[in-house]
Amino acid sequence: MALQFPDFDPVALPIPALHLGALTLGPFAVRWYALAYIAGILLGWRYCVALVKNQTLWGGRAPTITAPQIDDLILWITLAVILGGRIGYILFYMLVNPQQRAELMADPLEVFEIWKGGMSFHGAMIGVAVAMAGFAIVNRVSVLGVADLVAACEPIGQCFGRLANFINGELWGRQTNLPWGMIFCNRHVAMENHGACPEEVMVPRHPSQLYEAALEGVALFLVLRWATHHAKWLQRPGAVTGLWLIGYGAIRIVLETVRNPDDGMPDFPLGLTMGMILSIPMILVGSFLLWRAFRFAPPPQEAKPA
Repeated sequence: MALQFPDFDPVALPIPALHLGALTLGPFAVRWYALAYIAGILLGWRYCVALVKNQTLWGGRAPTITAPQIDDLILWITLAVILGGRIGYILFYMLVNPQQRAELMADPLEVFEIWKGGMSFHGAMIGVAVAMAGFAIVNRVSVLGVADLVAACEPIGQCFGRLANFINGELWGRQTNLPWGMIFCNRHVAMENHGACPEEVMVPRHPSQLYEAALEGVALFLVLRWATHHAKWLQRPGAVTGLWLIGYGAIRIVLETVRNPDDGMPDFPLGLTMGMILSIPMILVGSFLLWRAFRFAPPPQEAKPA
């Protein structure tokens, strides 16, 4: 027995056409992935503000940035996620896939068609790293301090993003005989494939999107919450970022063993996938940042009572 994929509609909020005199706007379709981005950014923003306002986390020192500066940082990060995620997908997945590379060469404007899907987590991460460095330079603050705040909030958006992947019926896992294996076919999937679901989704598969939401999202958030609130690692620049890099990299490598590889990707040696290859440097950099944070930073201090 296998679980049946629910009959989710990929359109979360249909908006009818607006008639403004001679001007007609719409109709529009707000998709779940867009709502996931919005929810992740808004909740991550408010959580980041709460971190800098909680003086007990900083041991009497001034936070890396202020709440108004976080408002500016959110704009930098939002643009970086979109641009980095799309550019990363093109570089890491489309250009190494012969079929997608040919389609891209035939229609270069496909680069801008982000509503059709195709965003890379690792590309978004690189984009955010560049944005944080630029923000830190402009505002003359510690780039590692900024990165620590962003890393503490990232699992919130990651969880919503993976849930949206599940609702969209994409990025499903490898075949499985486990009782929670799922048939990723519903009415909307069939409609998008000329009335019939592809054969590859008619066998039970791991709901790997839910695994990722639980581990990359909820579990990693709780680990980072311990680091920020119990261990007071925000006082060790780079420590929270290092822990996040190691945690995400390790979880992603493990889950790649049950996540179905993208179609058309080359056969990498040792059974590696592109996700594994891109996650290995995360663990290495994270290990260095943790070593650096504990080697050079002073031990955390408790906030003195006012």
